[in-house]
Parts: sequence; structure tokens; C-alpha cells
Amino acid sequence: MKNPKNKVFDSQLFKRLLHYIKPYTGIFIIALMTVIGLAVFGALRPKVLQLAIDQNIAQKFEPGFSKYILAMLGLLILEVTCNLLFIYYASWLGQSVVRDIRTKLFKHILGFKMTYFDNSSVGVLITRTVTDMERIADIFGEGLFMIFSDILKMGVVGVVMFYMNWQLSVIVFCALPIVLIATKIFQKYMKKAFEDVRTEVSNLNSFVQERITGMKIVQIFAREKIESENFRAINDRHKKGWIKTVWYNSVFFPIADLLSSVTLGTVIWLGGLNTVLEQTASVGDLTAFIMMVPMMFRPLNQIANKFNTLQMGMVAADRVFKVLDTTSNIQDHGDVVLENIKGNLEFRDVKFEYVENEPVLKGVSFNVSAGETVAIVGSTGAGKSTIVNLLNRLYDINSGKITIDSKDIKTIALKSLRQNIAVVLQDVFLFADTILNNITLKNPEITEAQVQEAAKEIGIHDFIMSLPKGYHYNVKERGVMLSSGQRQLISFLRAYVTNPKILILDEATASIDSYAEQLIQKATQKITQGRTSIVIAHRLATIQKADMIIVLEAGEIIEKGTHSELLKNKNGPYRNLYDAQFLTKNS
Repeated sequence: MKNPKNKVFDSQLFKRLLHYIKPYTGIFIIALMTVIGLAVFGALRPKVLQLAIDQNIAQKFEPGFSKYILAMLGLLILEVTCNLLFIYYASWLGQSVVRDIRTKLFKHILGFKMTYFDNSSVGVLITRTVTDMERIADIFGEGLFMIFSDILKMGVVGVVMFYMNWQLSVIVFCALPIVLIATKIFQKYMKKAFEDVRTEVSNLNSFVQERITGMKIVQIFAREKIESENFRAINDRHKKGWIKTVWYNSVFFPIADLLSSVTLGTVIWLGGLNTVLEQTASVGDLTAFIMMVPMMFRPLNQIANKFNTLQMGMVAADRVFKVLDTTSNIQDHGDVVLENIKGNLEFRDVKFEYVENEPVLKGVSFNVSAGETVAIVGSTGAGKSTIVNLLNRLYDINSGKITIDSKDIKTIALKSLRQNIAVVLQDVFLFADTILNNITLKNPEITEAQVQEAAKEIGIHDFIMSLPKGYHYNVKERGVMLSSGQRQLISFLRAYVTNPKILILDEATASIDSYAEQLIQKATQKITQGRTSIVIAHRLATIQKADMIIVLEAGEIIEKGTHSELLKNKNGPYRNLYDAQFLTKNS
């Protein structure tokens, strides 16, 4: 079977792309009409010139000459008007289609499971949603309509040529198949070359994005030279991809120009002989043919050039549609809306694996009664954070059941589920925006007054007001203007203002300074009060008042109980963790 990637033109992909034009059918028709006008008006100008020469100039007959001049002027104005309208409406159509596809793509990406992002490059996704989209817009602005216009113009010019002088037309028509064969070969190789270019563009974006994000690591470990060499290698592959397209262009276009010149020379030679000796062609015919030969061959060159644009757009569309076709979304088929829930949680024999046959949770079961605080401790990789991810349905479990107030979370509408759960993570992410917007996430239902009141309740209002512009202080990208402890305080307030029924603190006190620790301890007591809370912590001092402590190891619960109960087991895992932390602290 023929590989679809080897097709010069994928008609199925193109039909799918045209589906997005349906809402803009009227604009599409206007653009199409302007294209037809460009072809017809452009092809009629040589005919008018031929009539002016044969009936007036050659005969030295003045009456009626002005009407041909006016006709030429009218055709020129119409052609310019059509060109102006075409450029505007074709570009408008392309950008409108791209806007719709980009919106659909981004919405689709927002629903992906975390597994997809675990295995995908951020740089590649940026390329799909930004750069590739612009190439798709070019299909309409520079590719599709222009190719149609050029083909139509060739057809109209060919008919006019044949009508005027079939003998001279044969000369032109004999050269066309050679150019068409060359064009087809050119298109085939250019498609492959553009696929290589788009791949390297994705690699470049991915590499640069990762290195800029991790610039601190690059500089701390003095990897500037190594990363520069790595970038040079990727950049060199990108250059080679483009050079390949330049090579194909440098071979094709001179050949096309040579054939055009040879054909034009032959027409002038034979047409001149016919005009002088045999009188089978007029001076007007010869002049018109001199104008029309470039009008036949230039569109072929332009078709090849515009086909390059079309190919780049089709390659980009193929990549974008592959992301749209990815079925990595969390299945949101639940119809239960949580209202006035109590907050009873249950994990019942939950099993989960990120990678097939590599279990992370091996049948975890526990209950959390409404309003209770449960702490989960264990070594790195034990599966603590996985429990958080599963409760929010960032991933779906392989087997077992997770319930809230006896309702399976798979039956709960995803939005309703997550609106009732607030999470404070160790690695706090802040957007390049104000503190207020990072807290409310631009939720119109949360006012600034409510945020300030909540900040006072958990004891961080004074800290925020000490910053320039207070709640309207811009923290820049990823919150770089704040310390890790300050970012953590913002995340506590972000969770608190949503008034969640269930609260999760995932290593929320792992990396903070002494000043922030006091504020966070106060904030923790406040926001967990009266809420069902799951606290994942390394610092055992922060969880001693928990209603239940679960010790997790290699995806299994090996011990659970209150702080005092677990300490009684002198050789138990929790007692060993406790002794290790506090003996080290006191030594």
C-alpha cells in the first residue's frame, strides 16, 4: 500500500481543511469570484491590444482607437480591484479559519490527561499551536486561490491563443507538457523537504524552550558550551533542510524560465516569418502572443511556488490534525453535580500504573471521614502524589474505585469534581500576572474584597501589602519576583478563596524559609479547619495532629494510625522515620 506521506497531495486532508470554511461560505465565494476576475480580465488585455494594433495602428486608422485604450484602462482597473479584494478577503478567510482551528486545538489540549504532557515536548506543542497555524493560513492567502487563479488564467489564455492563431498556439502547447512533468517532480521532492524542515523547526522550538526554562541549571553546571554545541547541531540540520528546498528551487525555476524563453523565441521567429512571408499571422497576433506566452508560463512557475506554500500548509495541517485526533482526553461522561457535599472520601482497592506493567499503586484502600485530616508519608516514589493526581482525575485509575460521599468520581462531572477540590503543590506555578489574578485565576465570582478578607483570615495580608502595588504586583513569569516561600503563601490563598470542600496539601511545606514557615503553619491550620484534608508531607512535625497517618511504601499501605499510635510500634516504619528526623534535628 502506498504511504500517504509520499502523496504529492493528500485530498482527504484537504477536504478536512475545507470543512472549516463552511461558516464563511459567503467570503469564500467573494474570494473565488475575484480570482475568476483576475484570470479573465488579465487574459483579455492581449486580445484588446491585438485588435488595436490590427484595426488601428497597422492600418493607420484613428477612428475607434480610443475605445480600445479605454477598454485596456477599464480591464486594468478591474484587474487591480479584483486583486485588492482578493488579497483582503483571502487573508481574512485564512486568519478566520486558523482562529477557529487554533481555538479548537487549544481547547482539545486543555482536556488531555497528564500522561500526554508527560510524553510530549512543550516546544513541539507551541509549534503546533503557533507556527504551524500560520502556515495553514497561507494555504488560503497565498496557496489555494492563487493556484486556482493561475490554472484558470492559463486555461483562458490558452483558449484565446487557439482562437486567435492555432498554428502559433501549437508551439506553446508543445512546451507545456515538459514544464508540467518538471513541476510534478518538483512538487514531490519539495513535500518531503518541507516535512524535514517542519520537523527541525519543532526540534528547535523544543530545545530552546527547555534550555531557557532551565537556564539556571545550565549556568550552575557550566553547560553553556555544551548546550551551544547541541544547539548548533540542531540549527545546522534545520539549515540543511532549508538548503534542500533552495536547491530544488534553484534547479526548477531556471529550467522553467529557459523553456519559457525558448518557446517565446520560437513564437517570435515563426510568427515573424508568417507575418512577413505568408501573411498567416498579423502584427497584432504576434504582439498578443508575445504578451500571452509569459502569461502561460509564469503561472506554471507561480503554481510551483504557490504549491510550495500549499505543501508547507498541508504538512502543518497534517501535524495539527494529528494532535486534534489524539484521544488522550479524560472521559468526562459524568452527569452528577456535587452540591453541599460533606467530603467523605474512599479509596477502594485502587491500582494504577503510569507505564504498562509498572504498577505505582497496588491496591490502595483507605477512608477519610468528612472534616478529617489524613496525612500520607513515605519515601520518594512511594506513590503519595499519585493519590492526589487520581483524586483530581488528572489520570484515570486502572482498577478499583474512588468515591466522594459514596459517589464514584467517574460519574461526577469533571468541572464539578475539580471545583470542590483545592490543591496546594510543592512546586507552585504562578502566571506572569498580578498577585490578584494569580489568586482568583480571573474568576469573576471572586472579588478583590473577598481575596483581601481571606488573606487576613490566614495571616498573609500584611505580606502582600508590603509588596509594590500590593495585590496588583506583577510577579512576572513563573513568579520569579517572589521567593519560594512567598509563592507558597500565594498558593495557599489561591486554594482558600475557592472555599473547597476537600483540600490537598502536596509537600506544601517542603521548601520554605523560616519566616514563611510560621505564616504557612498558621495558614495550614486555618484552611484545613472543618475541611476534609489530605496532607502529603516529609516533615512529620507538621502532621502530628492529623486524624490518621498513612505510611505508603512501593505503592502499598504498610501502616496507618494516629501519631501516638504509630510511635508505640518501636520498630515500625513511621517510628523509624520519626526517629531519623528528630534525632538528626537534635544532634
